[in-house]
Amino acid sequence: MTAPALQELIDSGPPSPEQIEQFVDSNGPFPIYAEGGATFVFVGAADSVRWQHWIFGLPTSQEFHRLEGTDLWHLTVQLRRKSRIEYKLLVDYGDNAVLVRDPLNPLRAIDPYGANSVCATFGYERPEWTWPSENTRPGRMETITFFSEAFGEDRWVQVYRPARFRESCRYPLLVVHDGTDYQRFSAFKIVLDNLIHRLEIPPMIVAFTDPGDRLREYAADPRHAKHIVEEVLPALEERYTLEQRPLSRCLMGASFGGVASLSTAWRYPKAFGKLLLQSGSFAFTDIGTHHRGPAFDPVVEFMNEFRKKPGRPAEKIFLSCGIYESLIYENRSMVPLLQDCGISVRFEEARDGHNWENWRDRLRAGLSWLFPGPLWMIYE
Repeated sequence: MTAPALQELIDSGPPSPEQIEQFVDSNGPFPIYAEGGATFVFVGAADSVRWQHWIFGLPTSQEFHRLEGTDLWHLTVQLRRKSRIEYKLLVDYGDNAVLVRDPLNPLRAIDPYGANSVCATFGYERPEWTWPSENTRPGRMETITFFSEAFGEDRWVQVYRPARFRESCRYPLLVVHDGTDYQRFSAFKIVLDNLIHRLEIPPMIVAFTDPGDRLREYAADPRHAKHIVEEVLPALEERYTLEQRPLSRCLMGASFGGVASLSTAWRYPKAFGKLLLQSGSFAFTDIGTHHRGPAFDPVVEFMNEFRKKPGRPAEKIFLSCGIYESLIYENRSMVPLLQDCGISVRFEEARDGHNWENWRDRLRAGLSWLFPGPLWMIYE
């Protein structure tokens, strides 16, 4: 259903430029939200305007309607409550089509490829624990470097030390794939500072790792598993006082980083007792081919083998995925497979897509379930 304010403008007859300007000033920022949907608006001389989004299950590109005799374009899309959508507008100026962020929407999400506009419907709010807090004492970041025999080159790891770190204490360990991106686009250090301060998770050492050739290394490459377990772990154990039980160590990642986490734990089943897997690219085939491109070939080969003999890669696994992702089926299918192996599994879905803010918003649930702090241990 078209937003009432826009419908009133349409019903009044072809509006003047002044009336359109007044409508935009009075009803912005856009889109306009109503129960069950969102109305997007664009103002400008163009041949066509299309809504380009990342929602699996809907047509990727949907055309705006032009209000006859004006430069006002509009599109109403049905969306469920608590949905968060990233999108752009494809504006066609004859011989020149330009993909732009929505000029009437100030909400932005940044990722490694730039920025998108954000549509967040009723019920969605950015979690308050993802914002910096002046009351939270920050942890410290430092960098360690070492030579990797697995890849024949120097590698480096950024390490988070919690506030009030003590050399005499032993700490649980979290190793994060795509560590720099998690910090830049998912506010990971802020989340750690806040959750530790609020006693929702214990103080921990967090190692943020980054790949060289990401799509190759993270696609279940045995060299990567060796790098993490035989090189990164010893380098961390040499410098920090860590708890030694497998259940005190967790490996995590998103997308291909989820595959890298699972395949590493599968190849070294005693190295990590916990996994945190977000929107894992767990593509597999029962019959036929996967149709996801050659980068997924080694992933599918690994996942097919894993599904036949999953073993017990960890004792506790937290998975999350957006229901607007094409990978939702594969992630859902992992739950019974892992549970049948006797693994304790928690799975969380969200009305979001394959993006860093979706993964950010699931961090509290995943970390506090895998590493419950004093707050949860007392009150649950």
